Amino acid sequence: MLKCPACGHEVEASANYCPHCGASLAKATGDTTRVVTAVQQTLGYEDLSAVDAAAVDSLQPGSGMLLALRGGSVGERYLINQDVTTAGRHTRCDIFLDDVTVSRHHARFLRHDGRIWVVDEGSLNGTYVNQQLITGEVALERGDLVQIGKYRMVFFEAGG
Repeated sequence: MLKCPACGHEVEASANYCPHCGASLAKATGDTTRVVTAVQQTLGYEDLSAVDAAAVDSLQPGSGMLLALRGGSVGERYLINQDVTTAGRHTRCDIFLDDVTVSRHHARFLRHDGRIWVVDEGSLNGTYVNQQLITGEVALERGDLVQIGKYRMVFFEAGG
């Protein structure tokens, strides 16, 4: 048995992550290679099912939605309707993405200046918008592909 360096709970010696807090138990190797690569996949409003199009059409002004294309449940919808919407593997995140490729506090979606922005929270695998690793806040446009870990989602905003 080992002790988690983050929370102190005892964990199995073979574990890669603490089952209590989700902290990585991997030994530092000096390798900074990212383990998830961005892939191209697009989905426009015209490609949506009638149900998904109705969901996009019903968005309130100033809000947005991410529609899952890959990872987790394909077709799952994540609403962005507050000034700060958190995304990550922690159960207290607004957008809970349950996979080890997602950091506990991976990214934030922000509403300001009449737009929705995404910012990475220093995650291990990074956050991508349209296959580009982001550094800092990036304003989202309708149809942008957002990748968090293995989750690939297309962004839609109200009235776009």
